[in-house]
Amino acid sequence: MRLDLVPRPEPSGRMALLSPVIATVLTLAIGAALFLVLGVDPARGLYVYFVEPLTAGWSLVELVVKAAPLALIAVGLALCFRANVWNIGAEGQFTIGAVCGSAIPVLLPDWQSPAVLPLMLLLGLLGGALYGAVPAVLKNRFGASEILTSLMLTYVALLLLDWLVRGPWRDPGSYNFPESVLFSSAATMPVMGEGSRLHWGVLFAPLAALLAYLRLGTSVQGFAIKVTGAAPRAARFSGFSGGAVTLGVFVVSGALAGLAGIVEVAGTIGQLRPTISPGYGFAAIIVAFVGRLHPLGILVAALLLALTYLGGEGAQVTLGLSANVTRLFQGLLLVILLGCDTLIAYRIRFERRGRPAAGEASRG
Repeated sequence: MRLDLVPRPEPSGRMALLSPVIATVLTLAIGAALFLVLGVDPARGLYVYFVEPLTAGWSLVELVVKAAPLALIAVGLALCFRANVWNIGAEGQFTIGAVCGSAIPVLLPDWQSPAVLPLMLLLGLLGGALYGAVPAVLKNRFGASEILTSLMLTYVALLLLDWLVRGPWRDPGSYNFPESVLFSSAATMPVMGEGSRLHWGVLFAPLAALLAYLRLGTSVQGFAIKVTGAAPRAARFSGFSGGAVTLGVFVVSGALAGLAGIVEVAGTIGQLRPTISPGYGFAAIIVAFVGRLHPLGILVAALLLALTYLGGEGAQVTLGLSANVTRLFQGLLLVILLGCDTLIAYRIRFERRGRPAAGEASRG
């Protein structure tokens, strides 16, 4: 027997919208079975993981703080994916943005000026944009796979950060701990309330989503992105350059990831460390697809993925589970979602081994 995937003549639009809901329900069902295997009551496990984080007021603040970088990165990734360009290196662009923006408070710690924070944000944007442009240039010039180059550049960025905080940028007063100096108040994102962790940087995510939504729907560049992704040949006949679109979406995606990086460091951490991200750049890929590559849908999906981070932390403390359970839930959600999308666009057909397909028989 041979299994074939046959394109459906008219994929269901309603099922495409329901796909994230179905994938979430199936993920919860598999998660319940996983808790049972681990010796945890499934009802209690799901409650601790997905309900308990929403019951405390401080948890809602943490939910927004964790969702903001996910949404900001995912908006940029959605532009790439809509253009049929695969940026898998947002984690590296996030890291480079954080490094570039942190150069000012690390190298000029005594500079106290209202210009410090805007310059940090600008450097984070530029650093992420330039780092994001590298896979695009390699793809346009040499035909290199942007999937491989963007992914490998992520590890270059992570190793660069590790070298900096253990070497030239390490705080002399850190007792040999790998961390930079603490940022001054001028280099820190202002918070929305006394003693709160909710900083004004979280507003960049909805602003970016709104701008992306408007540009995709009303601008020539947005039309070029959608046409290039859906029908590259038609895009060429329309006068759009595939190389220019690839470079453009990579630069924008890298810039948003870099902005997320410096906002995360200046907003919630306050210094550079070897690890400044729990995997936001990779989790944002899931956010983009759960949000159906729609900028506004991404905001809702980011809250869902942020909940898995909070739930994972609670599960470690309350249930004694490994932190890897969070990644497992995120991976399950993506795999099931992709499976649902595949079955919406294709139907499964079984062929007996040795029997020619319909097209081959007609040619014969």
